[in-house]
Amino acid sequence: MSKHHISTTINGEAVELLCETGQTLLDVLRDELGLTGTKEGCGTGDCGACSVRLDGRLVCSCLVLGAELNGRRVDTIEGVAQQNQLHPVQQAFLNEAALQCGICTPGLIVATKALLEKNPDPSEHEIRFWLAGNLCRCTGYDKIVRAVQQAAIDMRNA
Repeated sequence: MSKHHISTTINGEAVELLCETGQTLLDVLRDELGLTGTKEGCGTGDCGACSVRLDGRLVCSCLVLGAELNGRRVDTIEGVAQQNQLHPVQQAFLNEAALQCGICTPGLIVATKALLEKNPDPSEHEIRFWLAGNLCRCTGYDKIVRAVQQAAIDMRNA
């Protein structure tokens, strides 16, 4: 298999790497870069566990090829906290107990951060619609929605 030389930006840092033609962005993050916060749930883009931002757009990293990263920016769960300070979204998920097994949590946090940057005061309906691509088998979503609402308040008040 041929390898592709990729120059990209991951969580604000310039990165160069080699990846195989068939490697997904998820594989590159986890296997080549050791960024294991992004989780694989389904491998088909149906669960949202592997959600990251690619050039500011929320994507399932299992559906993007690593070879497509050249010159692009990727933001993962590892880039959400800054200087060992939890982001308000992360803190709200902890405060509201909006996590259980943790497989969906990184994708939900990345998606929530993207939502709140786009819409700082979403309705419950907008929150549920935005997060519909992120499946959780443990919580039942009410705690997740409360966490998003609390994060929105905290971010507006910051």
